[in-house]
Amino acid sequence: MIDAHIHADTRPYEDFERMSVSGIKKAVTCAHDPLKMSTSDVVLDHIHRIMENDTKRAGENGLKLYSAVGVHPRSICNDYAIVIEKISELVEDKNVVAIGEIGLETTSKSEVEVFKEQLKLAQDLDVKVIVHTPRTHKAEVTMVTASIIEENIDTSLVLIDHVDNSIIDRVKDFDGILGLTVQPHKMTSDEAVEIMDKYGYDKFVLDSDMSSSPSDPLSVPKTVHKLRKAGVESKNIKKVSYNNAAKFFKI
Repeated sequence: MIDAHIHADTRPYEDFERMSVSGIKKAVTCAHDPLKMSTSDVVLDHIHRIMENDTKRAGENGLKLYSAVGVHPRSICNDYAIVIEKISELVEDKNVVAIGEIGLETTSKSEVEVFKEQLKLAQDLDVKVIVHTPRTHKAEVTMVTASIIEENIDTSLVLIDHVDNSIIDRVKDFDGILGLTVQPHKMTSDEAVEIMDKYGYDKFVLDSDMSSSPSDPLSVPKTVHKLRKAGVESKNIKKVSYNNAAKFFKI
């Protein structure tokens, strides 16, 4: 299995062992806002931590960890341009598989500007992106997010994450893939199973988004268990729990 979106820097060493024992072989850890991201130095130190320290911690427990790097909408500092300039170098690392997570939280002017810059960079570099959708005003913000994506990047390069019933009809026809985040206060395993039953298995990946918020590092295998109990064909379970993410991220 692949957990397509986590925040490894917020989790204890033992969580990686639990994930590995449960059958999760690979995961993608995303840049985010673990503290006040006051300057570009703080953001870059955070990114280097997930690329180095957390990759090592996961690997010691049998979990292959890949990274997504970028400026999260809640991590925009005054000198964010320095971070974006560095992204071109960072994505050359063999374990960096995407720019992310990026996107909008409130649709403020600065968020829109930073989002567009990173999408255009990803387009120029032919690099995948992981796009955040917020908990608050999700449908309204996602309408803006989707329009910006369509105007600035080939949508086949895009993973839109934290998709739920409130936004799926807006994004289901994108050429990229969609992340189902099974996490308390976002989505249950049963809700994820229902969405896949309705919309199919070709466009979805599963993730826990495990972070400092309430999280379950085993939400992906638990959802796989629910899919098996629901009688879903093994080839379709394999798609959403491994193959779709492996193909998208080329891992």
